[in-house]
Amino acid sequence: MVEFMKKLARMDVDMNAEERHLFSVGFKNTIGAKRASWRIINSLEEKLTSGDQAGVMMDAYKKKVEDELRKICNEVLSIIAIHCLPLANSGENAVFFYKMKGDYYRYLAEFSTGTEKKAAADQSLMAYQHAMVVASTELSPANQIRLGLALNLSVFFYEIMNSHERACQVAQQAFDEALTEIKSAGEGVYKDSTLMMQFLKDNLALWTSELTGGEASKDDDVDMEG
Repeated sequence: MVEFMKKLARMDVDMNAEERHLFSVGFKNTIGAKRASWRIINSLEEKLTSGDQAGVMMDAYKKKVEDELRKICNEVLSIIAIHCLPLANSGENAVFFYKMKGDYYRYLAEFSTGTEKKAAADQSLMAYQHAMVVASTELSPANQIRLGLALNLSVFFYEIMNSHERACQVAQQAFDEALTEIKSAGEGVYKDSTLMMQFLKDNLALWTSELTGGEASKDDDVDMEG
């Protein structure tokens, strides 16, 4: 699936909704298992004594997974920069691909350290912010893609920047604005947006509990593509 979608992207056509969804899902499925593997390895490594044989082996394996993650992220970012964003003529497509750019720089920042982590985080934030500027003028607050963008931006603030209050602000504002829009337009108009709103609500409940000293455990992010 990924190979076919790469060929499509390199044909330099402005993707329709179904095509961009398949492009996104293909890469997300490819990288998702590797992200999960890295998190498990990192968690286990923290429990080992530094320098012992198991720790050395685990560190080597983690570096292998990181190399694979880096390769996928860089390939996606290259395709988006060269073939997707220059042809994104609609507001939805521009927001979608700037959001995706922010996502894959965020994935790089998850496992990077030092200056590499800062560079990836800076690029991620710039892409998300650019997407938000376009979304605020081109898309309804209850649009599924705009909600997905707000969801992932809030996850970025929480997990990468450790700016927990800012994460809650972004998520709460997006939820409230979408709810107001849905109430005025009717629930049936934006039925596909309810899942994004539920994820925003779930994250807010989890993060608020943690900020107030609750016992909730922190799950993997629940960012979804529109």
